[in-house]
Amino acid sequence: MKITLAELAGLVDGELIGPADREISGIKGLDQAGPQDLSFLANRKYAHLLNECKAGAILVTHEQTVPEGLAVIRVKDPYLAFAKSLSFAVKVPYKPSGVHPRAVVEETAQLGEDVSIHAGAYVGDGAVLGNRVVLHPGVYVGPGARVSDDTVLYPNVVIYKGCQVGKRCILHAGTVIGADGYGFAPDGDAYFKIPQIGIVQIDDDVELGALNTVDRAAMGRTWIQRGVKTDNMVHVAHNCVIGEDTLLVAQVGISGSTKLGRHVVCGGQVGVAGHLNIGDNAVMGAKTGVTNSIASNEVVAGYPHLPHRVWLRTRALIRRLPDLFERVKKLEARLEANAGKKEE
Repeated sequence: MKITLAELAGLVDGELIGPADREISGIKGLDQAGPQDLSFLANRKYAHLLNECKAGAILVTHEQTVPEGLAVIRVKDPYLAFAKSLSFAVKVPYKPSGVHPRAVVEETAQLGEDVSIHAGAYVGDGAVLGNRVVLHPGVYVGPGARVSDDTVLYPNVVIYKGCQVGKRCILHAGTVIGADGYGFAPDGDAYFKIPQIGIVQIDDDVELGALNTVDRAAMGRTWIQRGVKTDNMVHVAHNCVIGEDTLLVAQVGISGSTKLGRHVVCGGQVGVAGHLNIGDNAVMGAKTGVTNSIASNEVVAGYPHLPHRVWLRTRALIRRLPDLFERVKKLEARLEANAGKKEE
């Protein structure tokens, strides 16, 4: 990238204190940045690095004190400003590659303008691709599926029959959308498969990590709403609803027919039982086992889940259990001895 500090300040909606015409051409950490680089301070524990920093400009909060002579751009959130700057720096103009000769596109499929369909990709009967959709090698878009404008499907993503993916979505390698939900009815000692006849609907601006699985609904839809972001190896079961702007970290599992509200956060390896309701802005710490519904704005942890502060106290007590056990044994022994003396 090459941008003046004045332009950069406008990009991140910041207040520039420094030379407006100075040009920046790179982004590096505080301890590595040089005169042509932008850096940022998002965590105050690294503030001491400002004293030796040689960056051409630094993104800081409005309240942060800095050594004299450093050019800074003061913003509300330096980390967010850094993300916007980095996005600007790495952005490459989109150049469509068309349909590769070794891709397979069925005759009844509908392709939007400026698509890029790479070698080994498959687009089924009646499938619809929007404008500027990118299918990397090995992608499968099943019959009747729909992928909307500006969405990117990385290698070996699978979109099963009839499922829908919104605009500006990113699905990373190996993710599977629309495999059968886990539905079986007991039949004596065996199990009878329940047909899964619904779909998966993914709304706009969703990003799913590598090796995610989102199961199709038994009936109706499994629904991933606008702005959801997931890490790698996340499983969403049939008929779930994942609310807008929710974050699911690595190895989260959401059981069938559970509904998550808006802006929910599930830490790594959280497991949520089926048919529950998780309220807006709820937070579940890593490895939490959720067995009951959670109200809006609650923060929970542990298995079974407890309010976060209670869980922290419980964890502290667990470390003391051996000592407490020994104290109880000694107290019991003294009580028994005292009881024996009274009987005499």
